[in-house]
Amino acid sequence: MTAKALVLVEPGAHRPGGHREHALTALAAAHGHAVVVAPYGIAPETRAALFGAGACATGPTGALPGMLAAAGAYAAVLAAAARRVFACRRWPVAVRRLPHQVTLLARCLAEAACVRTGRRLTGPAGTVVVLSASEALHGAAGLLGGDHVRFVHELVTTEDTALRVLGRLTRRGERRVRVLAPTDAVREDLAARFPRLPLQVRPFAVADPADRLTDTDRRRAREAFGIPPHEAAVCLVGGWWPYKDPDVVDAALARLDIPVHVLVVGGPATHTLLKTWAALPHVRLHTRPGPVPETVVTEAYAAADAALVARRSGVAKESGLVVDAVRLGVPLIVSDHDPNLTKALGGQDWVRLFPTGDSAALADVLRDLAWTPLPRPAACAAADLGVPTAAEQTAFLTDPKER
Repeated sequence: MTAKALVLVEPGAHRPGGHREHALTALAAAHGHAVVVAPYGIAPETRAALFGAGACATGPTGALPGMLAAAGAYAAVLAAAARRVFACRRWPVAVRRLPHQVTLLARCLAEAACVRTGRRLTGPAGTVVVLSASEALHGAAGLLGGDHVRFVHELVTTEDTALRVLGRLTRRGERRVRVLAPTDAVREDLAARFPRLPLQVRPFAVADPADRLTDTDRRRAREAFGIPPHEAAVCLVGGWWPYKDPDVVDAALARLDIPVHVLVVGGPATHTLLKTWAALPHVRLHTRPGPVPETVVTEAYAAADAALVARRSGVAKESGLVVDAVRLGVPLIVSDHDPNLTKALGGQDWVRLFPTGDSAALADVLRDLAWTPLPRPAACAAADLGVPTAAEQTAFLTDPKER
C-alpha cells in the first residue's frame, strides 16, 4: 500500500441504493485502490461497482477483529430480541430504551472490528474512514479499533447511564478519532454531548459532473414509467422515516385538481397511504418498493420534473436527497424545515420552497409545476452549495494536513 492508502468502512454496504452507497463507490473509484471493509456484507450491485473501481472488498479478518465482530453480531441479535420483548408501551421508557443501547454497543464493536481490520491491511500510514458511524461510544471505538475518521450523520439515540459510564471509562480513546459532521447543527449536537471530541464540519455527499442526467436519460426513464412527455411528475425517494413528513404530502395530493404523476421509490413506505394516493382522481401513482438498486433510484430521478423533499420542522441532518437531485440535475421542491438549507437554496430558480407542514402551499407548488416546469440546476450547482467532488473528498481524507 502507498502512504495514502484509504480504507472505507461502510456498515450499511449490504443495503442497496441510497446516497451512502453512491459516496462509497464514488470515493473508491476516485482513489483507485481503496480497501472497503463491511461488517454485514456488500450488496451485489455495490460489490460489482467496487470491483469496477479497483477496490478490494472484505469483512472483518484476523483473530481480534473476528472476536469483536462476533461479539457485535451477538449484541445485535440480543438487541433485536429485546426490541420485540419490550415493544409494548406498558414498559417504562427506560426499559424500552434498553434495546437501543445494546444496538449502540453492537455498532461500536462492529466498527472497531472493521477499523482494526483496515489498520491490519494498510498499516499506520493508511487512513481509515467509517463512512456511516454510530453517534455514540466514540472513545470505545477508538480504543478497540485504533486511529480513524468517523462520519456521524445524525444523532438518533443518546447514551443512557450504562453507556455513559462506559464512555467515561474509554474517554482517552477519543484522542484516536476525528469526527466529521455534515452540518453545523449535527456538530453542535455532538459538541454538547461529547465536549472533548475532536469535531469538524464536512459534507458527506459527493458530486461529480459525470453524474448529471441527460435528455436521453430522461426520455427513456419516462417511457419506462409510462409518463407522457408533457405531464408533470414528482419523485419521493428513500422511504419515509420519522423525520420525513408524508402527512403533508398526503394532504397536498388530496387538494390537487390537475393530474400529477407521483413516483415513490425505496422503503420503508406506508402501504395504507399508497393505497389512498392510488385512489385519488388526479394522482398517477408509480411505485418501486425498496430497498432498490441505485439504477432504479436514478431512473426515478430521471423521470421526474422535480424531487420532493418534505421533512418535519427542526430536522437539520444533511439531506442526501437534496444533494442527489442537485448532482443529477433535477429541480427540487423542498420544505423550509432547516434554516441553513433554506438559506442555501433560497433564490435558486430551480428550487421551490414551501412552509413546513403547509399542504395548501405544497399543492400550489405542484399545480405550478404542472403548468410551468422548473429549470434544471446548472452543472456548477453542487459546487456552489459546497458539495465536494469525489476526488476532492478523497484528497481531504487521505491528507492529514487537511484534517
